[in-house]
Amino acid sequence: MKTNVIIVCLALIFSGSQVFAQLSKAEKKEWKKKAKQYAKDPATLKEMTEAKQTADNQVTKLTGDMKQMQSAISDKNAKIAELEDQISRMRSDLTAANAELSQLKANPVINPMDFSKGVVFKVQVGAFKNKDLSKYFDNNPNFGGEAAAKDSADPQRITIGIFRDYWEADTFKKYMRDMGVKDAWIVPYRDGQRVEIKDVMEGVVLDKNGEVKKPKK
Repeated sequence: MKTNVIIVCLALIFSGSQVFAQLSKAEKKEWKKKAKQYAKDPATLKEMTEAKQTADNQVTKLTGDMKQMQSAISDKNAKIAELEDQISRMRSDLTAANAELSQLKANPVINPMDFSKGVVFKVQVGAFKNKDLSKYFDNNPNFGGEAAAKDSADPQRITIGIFRDYWEADTFKKYMRDMGVKDAWIVPYRDGQRVEIKDVMEGVVLDKNGEVKKPKK
């Protein structure tokens, strides 16, 4: 048994010859002394060998754990990159939505059937002092008027038809004149308030009767 221990020690010495070659003379002498001690005390050598094996096993386990942690970190980094990409796209979508909202606020979409908003044209067919037709105005967008103030001598203006396009209103005005309503003429409104033609039509040109001249094609 002792012979076997000596052989093991010598094997360790020779296998580590490259390491010993790098040692100083004093270090070589010290390790040779220790080798002799281990040869005389195989139990200590066995204990140290087993301790080294245990340490090697722990190193192997820790190395595996470290690789697993590195893999988990890599997966988390990939997930973080994906989330950051999603956040970037969401920010872009939010910026686009805010820009669209600002555009809508600057140029609100007008419901074509909501004649209380935007510019519309009506055909006034008369102004009456002794006739009150205001009860017919409600719930009838195609018939309306401007009631005179209470105790006022101003006439009540009556309009028929409501149009977004001036020239459609002009055509209807001509129909009314052909039907005998000679005083029919177009009045513009913006957001429910009566305004001047020049305030709602850019570059408008009026004829001698004060009506808009149709542009030449």
